[in-house]
Amino acid sequence: MSAARSKKTADLEFLGKRLEKTDLIPSQRPLLDGLSQNLSALENAGIHDLDTLRKRVKTAASRAALSEVTGVSPEYLNLLRRTVEGLFPKPRPLSEFHWLKKETLGRLETAGLKTTHQVFEAGNDWAEKARKAKLAKQEIQEIQSLSDLCRVQWVSPSFAGALFAAGFETAEALCVADPEAVHAAVLKANENARFFRGSVGLRDIRRLVAAAEYVF
Repeated sequence: MSAARSKKTADLEFLGKRLEKTDLIPSQRPLLDGLSQNLSALENAGIHDLDTLRKRVKTAASRAALSEVTGVSPEYLNLLRRTVEGLFPKPRPLSEFHWLKKETLGRLETAGLKTTHQVFEAGNDWAEKARKAKLAKQEIQEIQSLSDLCRVQWVSPSFAGALFAAGFETAEALCVADPEAVHAAVLKANENARFFRGSVGLRDIRRLVAAAEYVF
């Protein structure tokens, strides 16, 4: 999908293809049962894009009403809701980049920049705003890269830090990377739990690399 197309306006055909292509976690795999028929039923009910779908399955009452119209079970719709919401990572507080200097975070907050979404939405104005906040050139690049990486499904601020330190500085760079190379580089970057505790498996890294393809 081209970067010019909004994720919110992506159609249900796109959603179906993504679900079929994705290595779904076990709890999401029931979505594949009757996927084509269920998405067709939703389209016949006037749901043609992800934004409309999210609104129509938001509450238990709305899911029950939609189930009556489409014949798609409320349980299926609830699972679809949780899965689709996962495609829209929430803005993360910049304070969750715990290795950044408190002084840097304070200056950003004073400049009205508190979340990864605000940094990304600043676009071409980000660098100028960051300079006015008296950030160093290296800090400007790092925070912009971290905010971009956090747009990838499942990428937390801590994991974004590991990816950045491993040399994968943007979602675009991540989506074309070799998963095995990413896995090895992230493990090395996270030695001594520099960014996060625990370990991450190669299969999860493959999911991340695949998910990065859909950041737009």
